[in-house]
Amino acid sequence: MAKARRRRVRDTWKDKQWYTITTPKEFGDAEIGTTPAREPEMLLKRRVESTMRELTGDFSKQYVKLKFQISEVAGDTATTKFIGHQVTSDYVRSMIRRGTSRIDAIVKAESKDGQKMKIHVLAITIKRAKSSQQRYIRETVEKLVVDAASQKNFVELVEDIIGGKLASYVYHETKKIYPLKRVEVIKTKVIDEKKS
Repeated sequence: MAKARRRRVRDTWKDKQWYTITTPKEFGDAEIGTTPAREPEMLLKRRVESTMRELTGDFSKQYVKLKFQISEVAGDTATTKFIGHQVTSDYVRSMIRRGTSRIDAIVKAESKDGQKMKIHVLAITIKRAKSSQQRYIRETVEKLVVDAASQKNFVELVEDIIGGKLASYVYHETKKIYPLKRVEVIKTKVIDEKKS
């Protein structure tokens, strides 16, 4: 009895086919892994993570984790779409020092082509800022992100976020209010209209 059950488990594993998972075009159609499935449909909506270092070979971007979701299967290739990113918590901790202020702005923004995103921006001041200054910085960051997103299509916006252009733009505009040490987009999430 036990032997028969073991054989059956092995057989279902044999039925599965291996699929190569690739990133979307804007990330260079890079291979980010392989996964088994009995039916291609079973792969849809499966989530995969990769680091920027794995995609670009740039060790300085090891802390950036990209999140993808399988959206299409053709032959033995599963193509993904970008659904968000996050920087590691130890990287965030390394940026924050005593005597500074941490200002978090979580912004809902929409790209020029109508894709909504939740964008979490972290600003760190050089010295501790008053609560009124922090509030003004947060409001300014929110406005800048919404404006910047509305002028870019989704692919351009993602490139600006991952490449650090958006953070750099926000930093240069916001440091006029109060001296800033750093601005970083630490997390994004693509809002799926069909789910909400």
